[in-house]
Amino acid sequence: MLAGIAILSVFLTEEKHFFFDSRVYYGAINFLFHNDGMVYDWTRPGSPYGFTYPPFAGLVMAPMAVLPLGAVIWLTVAATVLSTALVAWWLAGPVLRRHGWTGWFGVAVAICLAITFEPVRETIGFGQVNTLLLALVVGDMLFGVARGRKWAGVGIGLATAVKLTPGVFILYLLVTRRWRAAGVAAGTTAAASLLAAAIFPAESRVFWTSALWDTNRVGGLQFLSNQSERGLLARLPLDGVESKVWIAAVVLTLAGWAWRMRREPDDVFGGLALTGVLGCLLSPVTWIHHCVWLLPAIVRCVDSGLSRRNWWHFGLGVAAYVITTSHLTWLWEFHPQPPLAILGANVYVYFSLALLVWTPIGTSRLLPVHEPEKVVL
Repeated sequence: MLAGIAILSVFLTEEKHFFFDSRVYYGAINFLFHNDGMVYDWTRPGSPYGFTYPPFAGLVMAPMAVLPLGAVIWLTVAATVLSTALVAWWLAGPVLRRHGWTGWFGVAVAICLAITFEPVRETIGFGQVNTLLLALVVGDMLFGVARGRKWAGVGIGLATAVKLTPGVFILYLLVTRRWRAAGVAAGTTAAASLLAAAIFPAESRVFWTSALWDTNRVGGLQFLSNQSERGLLARLPLDGVESKVWIAAVVLTLAGWAWRMRREPDDVFGGLALTGVLGCLLSPVTWIHHCVWLLPAIVRCVDSGLSRRNWWHFGLGVAAYVITTSHLTWLWEFHPQPPLAILGANVYVYFSLALLVWTPIGTSRLLPVHEPEKVVL
């Protein structure tokens, strides 16, 4: 039954969005390779939306220039489902085993729940890359950073080169004084970006000097789907002071996050959870499909609730999942209905803030790695 619900929810989302972002990627890449055009000049006909990622992402997506659109869409869906299943296995698998839920059934349930999670199904419907980047970072954090591997940071660096927002995990490595991993991550990002610059010099110059700073390319900040702190403020009557209030909110959010990270630097899963939430809050634009980064924090809250019979943590994790999966916030897309709009239109922001403050960290025994004896207590 749960599998049927997951399939139906994904189907309905696909029907609504019709792989909009995959079509944008496909059009821009083909414009670049077959029309000798500037990838950042192309916009999808009938819309203002175009390619917004760094040039390295264009290099990674180069096979789109030789594949038919249908094949690109099917490959994107398959990659999203597989990467989601992999992340669910990494995050929930050890938790399930610790609580005695062995076998394939518990993992299958976790995978279905992950696919039904609204940001994941929106990622599938739009044909986005979010879960691929999430898998890169989660794998790097749990199997590289947590175990002190020499290659730790490579996944974070590659994800940052494709889309800048995962760069917040480099900040995490610096705050927790993992200097080698931070250097590897930053070096990987720089190497990938330089490779792209060598192949696409004009595109690299345009992206880093102008396209990166043009927020109009990604849509209006006040649009309901923007569930970042900046999006919340853009929906409030703060004309003239919005930017200043946002900067103050960013500083306070960063300070609170850094304080929690410095207190428990050995809890890598806690760092993964809170840093994913931080990225959603700080990015000027965090569409709902970007909020796949909330999954580790939700898993940590549920795990802590079950392990320690802490019903506050359990309730927070369950409520964050259920309410943000319910599609509730879209009730305010066209009819604000104030004052309830202040609550309903910012559901993801409020839960992100709650997860940042109350997600338990320092619980080393709850860290979902496959070699717990190697975790520093």
